[in-house]
Amino acid sequence: MPAYNRNFDIDLVELDVIETALRERVKSLSEASMERPSQDSESELHSIKGLLGRLHNQKVFYRPKSGYIGG
Repeated sequence: MPAYNRNFDIDLVELDVIETALRERVKSLSEASMERPSQDSESELHSIKGLLGRLHNQKVFYRPKSGYIGG
């Protein structure tokens, strides 16, 4: 039985394309659910938002080592 590939080689531009496509899908599902709500679209929205959150949490944001003034 084949195993899943756990290592991906995706650069920042490709990751941005993926995130943009997922956000567009969320937008279209949200607009459609305003007209006709369905359990399937709500489930897909929940899954996509969870995936976008996991992608966000894996990012490393720049923070200067000295002179940082946080809010």
